Amino acid sequence: MRWIDFSLNVFRAIIYRYMYFVFVAGDTQHFSELRIVLMGYKEAGKSSSGNSILGRDEFDLKTSAQCLRRHGEVADRHVTVIEAPGWWSDFTVEESPELLKEEILLSVSLCPPGPHAVLLIIRVDIGFKENERKALQGHLDLLSERVWNHTIVLFTCGDSLLDTSIEQQIESEGQDLEWLLDKCGNRYHVLNNKNRSDNTQIKELLMKIEETVAQNNGFHFQIDRKILQEMKERKRAEEQRAEERMKRMKKQRENIRSQMSDAQHLSELRIVLMGYRAAGKSSTGNSILGREEFDSKRSAQCVRRHGEVADRHITVIEAPGWWRSYTVEDSSELLKQEIVLSVSLCPPGPHAVLLIIRVDTRFKEINRKSVQGHMDLLGERVWSNTIVLFTCGDSLLDTSIEQHIESEGQDLQWLLDKCGNRYHVLNNQKRSDDTQIKELLEKIEETVAQNNGCHFEINRKLLQEIKERRRAEEERAEERMKRMKKQRENIRSQMSK
Repeated sequence: MRWIDFSLNVFRAIIYRYMYFVFVAGDTQHFSELRIVLMGYKEAGKSSSGNSILGRDEFDLKTSAQCLRRHGEVADRHVTVIEAPGWWSDFTVEESPELLKEEILLSVSLCPPGPHAVLLIIRVDIGFKENERKALQGHLDLLSERVWNHTIVLFTCGDSLLDTSIEQQIESEGQDLEWLLDKCGNRYHVLNNKNRSDNTQIKELLMKIEETVAQNNGFHFQIDRKILQEMKERKRAEEQRAEERMKRMKKQRENIRSQMSDAQHLSELRIVLMGYRAAGKSSTGNSILGREEFDSKRSAQCVRRHGEVADRHITVIEAPGWWRSYTVEDSSELLKQEIVLSVSLCPPGPHAVLLIIRVDTRFKEINRKSVQGHMDLLGERVWSNTIVLFTCGDSLLDTSIEQHIESEGQDLQWLLDKCGNRYHVLNNQKRSDDTQIKELLEKIEETVAQNNGCHFEINRKLLQEIKERRRAEEERAEERMKRMKKQRENIRSQMSK
């Protein structure tokens, strides 16, 4: 049987080689069909490169969470281009969401029997350092070590080079970029996506792809079928669980709404925004209030703002954030005090705590422990008033939030279970869509109804202890400042003698 399978594979390879070659004068082999996958970090220029290759606007420049496939006739060849979604340039593969990794694996299966080349997109006008190299290596290695034999580095923003050659640029960047070129067999090309009228750069790129296939003895890249099958089965299981989660959430909301009276539609809502740094707390506060009230710069203290939204008086408190991979023990005492104080700044207490989580980054055990530790400063009861608010919702596009939750694994699922399966997605780039804020406010009212009409109120003894400790610290700080000032005055007076 193994001999038969081997013979069939050899036969298929021979057929593929001759199906896609059309021979012309000389020894040059021109393909009648080319299959290309565009890979790279976000904002590297994948969409622009796909548009340049096909000679028209086929790819949307907005970030996509799913692979896109487009076709066209280019230089007497039928060209299929797949754009895989990108990762953050300095995020390791472990930090990327599972859905992104699944899409990278799927990308090379969307142009059967497989791509002739993977174009790895790198901006030439931005430095390429060790962080970017590690991120890139990790994401490409998802496709197996063999993918490097079919990879060409495609430098975008070629217009920024001016009279500098790409070789000079490569040598000036140092060992990380040189490592990448060595890994790809010194295959590279430069593209100026602002000059689409110059079709010679695309023709030359297509020739380099044909040369890459020749280097691989006429073979395209084909991912291990077992890896692909396992991933597809996992994805199907995730989609089923996502559907079940969506139904549970919908039924839960319907039950709550049916039991709510008109009196439970609140004219005032008090909200506390909680989460790690750069999660999108300030942007969320601005989206809720419909204007720029919170500064996106980091604050070491709580910030309180008010506004009238959807016929409700809204108070929003933004608590300072912690480092996303730091345990509560790693955080400063001042930060922990501010977290505890945040829920006392909208007396008698918040109707909901919105726990802000970015949807475009991986949520691992270390992040779960960090969130759990900082939230537990407020006491176990806080979870009954907590809603998980996912930001960067624009990165999901056609993917449901339930699919994201199920693909991420047990740590994110633990968090949702802890919060009673209460969650909401926000696209802070689309503030004109007020329906997403109205629905959020409705979910907050439903949370209050689940808590028998009660808001969250922190243990008074705990709050009193924090306030007394802070007063003592402020007094000692004042004394220290006076000592330092007096010490400096004494030194300056002696220096003038």
